[in-house]
Parts: sequence; C-alpha cells; structure tokens
Amino acid sequence: MKTLRETACGQTVKVTKLTGEGPVKRRIMDMGITKGVEVFVRKVAPLGDPIEVTVRGYELSLRKADAEMIIVE
Repeated sequence: MKTLRETACGQTVKVTKLTGEGPVKRRIMDMGITKGVEVFVRKVAPLGDPIEVTVRGYELSLRKADAEMIIVE
C-alpha cells in the first residue's frame, strides 16, 4: 500500500482509497480524485511540494499533505 506522494514522476496509478476527514477529504474529492480513478503524476517539485498530476484530463497541483491521504496501487 503506497500513497500518491510516494509515486514516481511519469507513473500512472489507480486510486484505491482516500484517508482523511471532513473538509480535506471533500476538497480532494471535489478535484475529481475518487476511488477507482487513474492519476498520472506529471511533475514533483524539488522539495516534494506541490505534486502536479493529471486526473480525468485536468491538470492539478496537490499539496504534499493531501497526496499522503491518497492511497494508490
């Protein structure tokens, strides 16, 4: 079990679970990141924040803390 934060650049992974509570989880889901969706990691900033991903054709930037709440396979 690994998180989106541990995913290497250029990889496409499938979301298996979202951890976290309330508004944080809602914000992630509002971005279109839900269970079963594929996420392509485009770019990771040198210090790991932000992580740029493509989800459902949209390019998004995620904070490191948010990426840790997304469990992928």
